[in-house]
Amino acid sequence: MTGIVIKSTGSWYNVRLPDGEIIKSRIAGKIKLDGLKLTNPIAVGDEVTLEMEDSDEIRGIIKSISLRKNYIVRQSPRKKHQLHFLASNVDQVLLIVTMRDPNLKVGFIDRFLIMTEPYSIPAIIVFNKSDINTVADDLYYEELKKIYTKIGHLVIKASSVTKEGLKEIQTLLKDKTTLIAGQSGVGKSTLVNAIEPTLHLRTEEISDFSGKGQHTTTFAEMFDLSFGGHIIDTPGIKTIAFTHLEVMDIAHNFKEFLP
Repeated sequence: MTGIVIKSTGSWYNVRLPDGEIIKSRIAGKIKLDGLKLTNPIAVGDEVTLEMEDSDEIRGIIKSISLRKNYIVRQSPRKKHQLHFLASNVDQVLLIVTMRDPNLKVGFIDRFLIMTEPYSIPAIIVFNKSDINTVADDLYYEELKKIYTKIGHLVIKASSVTKEGLKEIQTLLKDKTTLIAGQSGVGKSTLVNAIEPTLHLRTEEISDFSGKGQHTTTFAEMFDLSFGGHIIDTPGIKTIAFTHLEVMDIAHNFKEFLP
């Protein structure tokens, strides 16, 4: 039987069958990705083939993975020479950033886009928490919007408090599989809850001590949207590095460098 992986904990995977039943599954043997060393060889979004275990509990054994149309990987935060799967088979990415609380790091946006460009996955950049922006923040936002729009990215200002941008984001999410990503503390879960209140994703305040966000999502997980489509919620990203790439890989995936 085949199904879609909707949650990955690293050792167990929840696989949803076409009839909606969810089977807790594990991997049979070793599965590799294009010769790369991975901390998790199967990603949320993967279509997999299962065999049922002969046991009292209903559990599946993942025997194979269908061909992926795309995937997003990052360097593992714990094992520097291995990669960590974020998701596969996505239609687009919603990259959430903020001007303040936590402060904007433009380099983070550029680094993240290196993960989506190789597969030409559309990345929508959402500047969240617009309700706490200063006048200077809004001027800087307009400047950044011009830069990223020029190279083909949709840029949106949003707030779960004032509801700015929520309808536009909801329209973009409809009937698509969307990876939700961003640094810890940028309000991913709060924003998604404002768009789809039935999800009740866990939220966390910014740490007063460090001024940074705290991880609330520990594993990637796919959720259905009541208005059509799916989102894949991912843990907050603190750093992004690319020791697995060559210099030309980086250059070829910056659209500004190509000409």
